[in-house]
Amino acid sequence: MIDSELQAIIREDVRRALAEDVGSGDITAALIPENATSTATVISREAAVICGIEWVNEVFHQLGTDIYIEWQVGDGDAVVPNQCLCKINGPARALLSGERTALNFLQTLSATATLAKRYAEAVAHTKAKVLDTRKTIPGLRRALKYAVTCGGCHNHRIGLYDGILIKENHIATAGSITAAVEQAKAMQVGVPIEVEVETLYELREALDAGANILLLDNFSLQDLVAAVAMNKGQAKLEASGGVTLESIPGIAETGVDYISSGELTKHIHAIDLSMRFEDS
Repeated sequence: MIDSELQAIIREDVRRALAEDVGSGDITAALIPENATSTATVISREAAVICGIEWVNEVFHQLGTDIYIEWQVGDGDAVVPNQCLCKINGPARALLSGERTALNFLQTLSATATLAKRYAEAVAHTKAKVLDTRKTIPGLRRALKYAVTCGGCHNHRIGLYDGILIKENHIATAGSITAAVEQAKAMQVGVPIEVEVETLYELREALDAGANILLLDNFSLQDLVAAVAMNKGQAKLEASGGVTLESIPGIAETGVDYISSGELTKHIHAIDLSMRFEDS
């Protein structure tokens, strides 16, 4: 869902991207007569899950008010090769200047949505939910996390400000898992306390300390099963580390609640898209 906060982020994403690409002006597009208009069609050259429509809309909105876009798909829709995604009509110069920036957003966000869909389908027979991570392209976190949800997976923390995740270095600095959890509770910030554990012994300590979520880092399948049995529903369990499309079904079948993977936002293959201009 595009709320007002995300819409403001979209405007800023696009502003930065156009400043980067267009800069002081598109000197090649200046070869086209100023009053020329054109119609272009955007197609997908491969199967994909589409995401990024509002970013594309914003690109052309910032380039001119006389540009009209007719979308034939929505965010989260699956498409096939050579399917028309939208038609764009308006001043030819603006369409040419915005082409690359618009397609960059659409191909990148669709890539994440497409991969997320594959991960969601891989665990659909279990109760597990697939989560993203903070391993995102700098400056595009909210965009990529929106794309994750369009593919059917779920967001973990947006940033460091909206969740507590106590990891190895926090534990080392605090002195122990128990001490770190106690300090987190004392902060009273109103968010769940998650602790990363690497062994069943650490799992036991984190449970006794009252952690709400336990991140099971690089646990074997055997240890994941043992962790679920030890937990007895006391906390939510999140498996992480080395998760792939091939391994995730087996991980989900151990009974964990969540599985997080950085692949959703960092190991993506941009979707092949094309903008074709109609003959004048």
